[in-house]
Amino acid sequence: MTQTTPPPQASESQQYYERHIFFCLNDRDGGQECCARHAAQEAFDHCKAQVKAAGLAGAGKVRVNKAGCLDRCAAGPVAVVYPEAVWYTYIDKSDIEEIVESHLKHGKVVERLVTPLHLGR
Repeated sequence: MTQTTPPPQASESQQYYERHIFFCLNDRDGGQECCARHAAQEAFDHCKAQVKAAGLAGAGKVRVNKAGCLDRCAAGPVAVVYPEAVWYTYIDKSDIEEIVESHLKHGKVVERLVTPLHLGR
């Protein structure tokens, strides 16, 4: 029997980015609820611009990523920040700006925007 060793965990100093924020941009067929129908692309673009303007973009800092379905469209639009695995539901540009300033810049979770755990598909 072959025993496998789990891959080593990256220490903070080994992380290429301090944080990633992933925006669900999924567009479901058949009129199903989805993040794309709630201006997710615009939120992604705004976040990317805010991160860059704040000097947070690049190696050792923050990466703003597009994602396909994150399977939480019922709570949409959603974004998730790693490594903390904090899920956010946002409404407008001011919510995105608050996430950038509070969480991505200072590491403080924006509690009022955290997606309730029971909301999923």
